[in-house]
Amino acid sequence: MKIIFLGAQGSGKSSQAKMLAEKLNLPYIEMGQLLRDKAGKSDNEAGEIKQALEVGNLVPDTITIGLMKNRVSQSDSQNGYILDGYPRNYAQIEGLPQDIDIVFYIQVADNVGIKRLISRGRHDDSLDVITRRLELYHTETEPLLTYFRQQGNLEEINGERTQQEVHQDIVSKLGDVTGKN
Repeated sequence: MKIIFLGAQGSGKSSQAKMLAEKLNLPYIEMGQLLRDKAGKSDNEAGEIKQALEVGNLVPDTITIGLMKNRVSQSDSQNGYILDGYPRNYAQIEGLPQDIDIVFYIQVADNVGIKRLISRGRHDDSLDVITRRLELYHTETEPLLTYFRQQGNLEEINGERTQQEVHQDIVSKLGDVTGKN
């Protein structure tokens, strides 16, 4: 099963993706972590990644597509995976296999996401960076919802509930798609 989680920063998509990956025993692939790991290296791509992440910009598509293609080609991903934070724009759809089973869109209002991000206290969660990332989300990533709706595999989830209520909704919708609960 190949699953994507989309949602603005602070929507809870990472928490939900990790919970589902554990439940389904699938690898959890987070683009942000792939980028942070790569940024720790000492090459030209690492420098580009660091620079983009520091100000909240998207990392160049050639880098993210390459990292994603490499990661999903690994042996642990052959029976499926859960993607978090990818794709972020239309260009990155190129790096996706065409057999995505379901895309969960976790919806929260910006002010809810900002509040959640500020409270987690990560070093790259300054209000300026969060605001920039949300702007990019609305202009670059949100339009992908139309694409996945047209593919017929988008499931919209209200993310402004308890973590357990959101998880139960996801599992229920996944059961509707797979015929299993």
